[in-house]
Amino acid sequence: MSMWTFYPELLAANVPRYTSYPTAVEFSETVGASAFSQALDDVPTDAPMSLYLHIPYCREICWYCGCNTGAASKEKRLTSYLAALEAEITHIAARLNGRGRVQHIAFGGGSPNALAPVEFVRLMDRVRTMFTCDDPQISVELDPRIFNVEWAATLARCGVLRVSLGVQSFSENIQRAIGRTQPLQLIENCMALLREVGVKGINFDLMYGLPGQSQSDLLETLEITTRLAPDRIALFGYAHMPQLFPRQRRIDDSALPNSAERFAMAELGYEYFTKAGYTAIGFDHFARPDDSLARASKAGALRRNFQGFTDDNSDIMIGMGASAISNFPKYIIQNEKNVGDYRARTTAHDMTAVRGVARDDDAQLRGKLIEKLLCTGNSGPIPVGLVSDLPLKMRGFSDQGLARLEQDCIIIEPDGIPYSRAIASLLDAYRKPASRQFSPAV
Repeated sequence: MSMWTFYPELLAANVPRYTSYPTAVEFSETVGASAFSQALDDVPTDAPMSLYLHIPYCREICWYCGCNTGAASKEKRLTSYLAALEAEITHIAARLNGRGRVQHIAFGGGSPNALAPVEFVRLMDRVRTMFTCDDPQISVELDPRIFNVEWAATLARCGVLRVSLGVQSFSENIQRAIGRTQPLQLIENCMALLREVGVKGINFDLMYGLPGQSQSDLLETLEITTRLAPDRIALFGYAHMPQLFPRQRRIDDSALPNSAERFAMAELGYEYFTKAGYTAIGFDHFARPDDSLARASKAGALRRNFQGFTDDNSDIMIGMGASAISNFPKYIIQNEKNVGDYRARTTAHDMTAVRGVARDDDAQLRGKLIEKLLCTGNSGPIPVGLVSDLPLKMRGFSDQGLARLEQDCIIIEPDGIPYSRAIASLLDAYRKPASRQFSPAV
């Protein structure tokens, strides 16, 4: 018997993932380097702060990927990029002049382990030296295909306790269909190395809705994942947007599961992992009950940022590297995407931020409501007049028992979990119907 009911009309519109509000679609060049500099100047002395460093290179490019990354085919590319990144670190740290206390440092990409281990150590040392760090929690995204003993030792030396592995699927036919072949033995070896050096927090990134993927294919991946017992799991629906990511044109879109099949896959994953003892975090993350993410969810302290659901409570995140996004209370600002132009800006000692959005009081309030709704299932009180036609907009969801309005709060019912993003979009002042710039709601 199905746990959830599929109402296609309520999932017809593509909606944002709401890892920020406003979303990147609202960014413009009217908010750039000067706003970024002002935001840095406004950072309080003791403000908790997070850093994100983007490595836009991979040894191999996967066809499904929607990240800003390119092939690390020439060592000179990596060397010149790292020089630019180190220059940006120095420039930003000088502007902060010791203000802010770094609690979290995240390395993403691309594949940070496309770097040589010694380069990563040097980069980590630069960050710790230049910023005021309060024993930060460090996380690194890893490509298991290029992970080895030397990299494991490097993570231990740098105090990395959390990693995220790009697994996607354990089915060989699906791996071939998305251009990412990695045998089970490779993942098992990677897990063993990580555990051996004391990495206590391992996340698996998995995907459903992939070309040719069946329920049995997904079930195989869920079963293997549960046996390997990562601490956290993110189960994402594949977003096929070849108009934005040309590499996705290599994927046979005629083989993609339809919306009903995607919905059934999301349901299968949710039911399987919760029955296996994982705590459901929001609508697409899962964590072991003793993991800090599960504890944050239980305590009502869960947050959502560009890494998805998180226990990072910092309101300030500074992104460094090409295309990295910084988050401040009053601004969200993105760095130059083109690596060549990014390097040129650092050479000229310019800020690399080029586009973003200012967040007025209304945007900040809507952002908090959306975040709380997605993290807890309850938006909290919505001020009168903020969304005057909300009861009308919610009718489709409330009529089906998926959500309700109570004491001026939107409350998502258990059956409404897969509709969370669609329900949250009712609070979005920017959303346009039928936009192709976002992914399917499930």
